Amino acid sequence: MNLNANQQTILIAPLNWGLGHATRCIPIIKALLENNYIPIIASDGIALALLKKEFPTVQTLELPSYQIEYAKNGAHFKWKLLKNSPKMLEAIWEEKKIIKKWISKYRIDGIISDNRLGVFSKKIPSVFITHQLNVMTGNTTWITSKIHQHIIKKYTECWVPDLAGSINLTGKMGHVDDPNLKIRYIGPLSRLQKKLVPKKYDLMIILSGPEPQRGLLEDSLKKEIARYRGNVIFIEGKIETEQIVTQINPVTYYNYMNSFQLEQAFNESEMVLCRSGYTTIMDLAQLRKKAFFIPTPGQYEQEYLARKLKKEGLVPYSNQDDFKIENLSEVASYRGLQTLHCNIDWKSLFDIFQNTKISTLNP
Repeated sequence: MNLNANQQTILIAPLNWGLGHATRCIPIIKALLENNYIPIIASDGIALALLKKEFPTVQTLELPSYQIEYAKNGAHFKWKLLKNSPKMLEAIWEEKKIIKKWISKYRIDGIISDNRLGVFSKKIPSVFITHQLNVMTGNTTWITSKIHQHIIKKYTECWVPDLAGSINLTGKMGHVDDPNLKIRYIGPLSRLQKKLVPKKYDLMIILSGPEPQRGLLEDSLKKEIARYRGNVIFIEGKIETEQIVTQINPVTYYNYMNSFQLEQAFNESEMVLCRSGYTTIMDLAQLRKKAFFIPTPGQYEQEYLARKLKKEGLVPYSNQDDFKIENLSEVASYRGLQTLHCNIDWKSLFDIFQNTKISTLNP
């Protein structure tokens, strides 16, 4: 509850789809705190669990789950999402009603939604965060993009975590020519910082994303890694109550890491094997790392980003079913990701919540 009239309460709500949406909200939450705002975090599942661990003193609220599931067969990915769409639409409708109540109950002055389609209000400034102005879904990209852009238009502003110019990370996915979209390119977001530390690991493996694909890749890589010569840190991407560390030489396994540990592990690693999720790409660029990608099967967004970055000579990739540990030798022929220099002006960004405060007593 906002007890200080000089402070504004901002609800920040990332989608629970893997960990990427939650982790890229970490620097935003930190910036809100540093700029004298009161953040309230709202999500569900592992995204909410992660943010509770990162911000134990910040108030958290639970939203309905979109119940996003991946198919075991990547070719069925799109149809699995379509099959689950009634559950997703029900959750979006429910969270719209919840948000209306919360605005009054918690005296919320502004909203930041990272891809949660029901977290919105006409009564207070509402920001939508996405890197997908065009939503990649294969031969249905045109219709999914139009639907997404229609949703974005209702928000006060859309923040895209990328650069506006030709040098960017998202390509055509994050860039459209539509004057009706109130877009602000805020620059890549990362909770991590580059550090000059001695190398400890030859390879870092970090997994993420919904089941069952996260678990399928984990099982496959644990077999492949037996033939790798070098020190490995393997982060499974499971957000559990307690951190579990297992040493099976030369591999050190973690079920999860907090941001401080993850930053240290990234900086201590020569190269990274991971999904080509956009948040991971932003982290790799921030840390100027060489990497190898295995896109989630059937997830067109990750496949597009992997193809884009390989074409630009930055990062090689392989399909999940085709990957062999020997593929990592390709990394030496690629330049790796580089920092896109952009100092985020948080005060300017948050000005959207200033002088636009609307009374929330009677929503």
